[in-house]
Amino acid sequence: MRCFFFTSTQAPSTWDWQPALALQQPWRSVTGALVHWSPQHLGLNLMGAALVGLLGWRSGVTLRDSLAWLLSWPLTHWGLMLQPELLHYGGLSGVLHGGAAIAAWRLSRQADARQRWVGRLLGAGLVLKCLSETPWQGALQRVEGFDFALAPLAHSSGVLSAGLMLLLLNLPAAVASLSSSSSSSDPSAPAHDRPTRPS
Repeated sequence: MRCFFFTSTQAPSTWDWQPALALQQPWRSVTGALVHWSPQHLGLNLMGAALVGLLGWRSGVTLRDSLAWLLSWPLTHWGLMLQPELLHYGGLSGVLHGGAAIAAWRLSRQADARQRWVGRLLGAGLVLKCLSETPWQGALQRVEGFDFALAPLAHSSGVLSAGLMLLLLNLPAAVASLSSSSSSSDPSAPAHDRPTRPS
């Protein structure tokens, strides 16, 4: 069996995600996304990467958003350990679902109401897609017309991992914002911190 690692052809067992080797070879949580089982698999993932890249550009993702996506990449594959029967995994789809979730979140925070609605609809669509794939019913699913099996848990894991990283990276700023707003409205705050009343 051959796998397609972007432009070169190598043995899948060299780079794919394998939960049995997760602790001994943790780099597989990154390289697993670059392994593809057929030219069709690679082509579909490259088209998905172009779409997520366009979404990210249109939504105005920040450096913090990009960092959240980068950190969610390995976490997405670690999440696959919830299905021990999935012995091998390769492909970008889980990571791409995480990128789409981040773009949806960024769109939903825009000043323009239409963009906010697009972001909310995209986010809701991702959640519905992940639920409709019923990842709890099996590690792999065959789809007519595809010459490779899908691992639906990867999609859910990608969305959840990206959401978790977004939460962790934005939590300090959110806490600081809450504490500053509460102190400014606190009547017991020192007088020099409150606006003076006109006389």
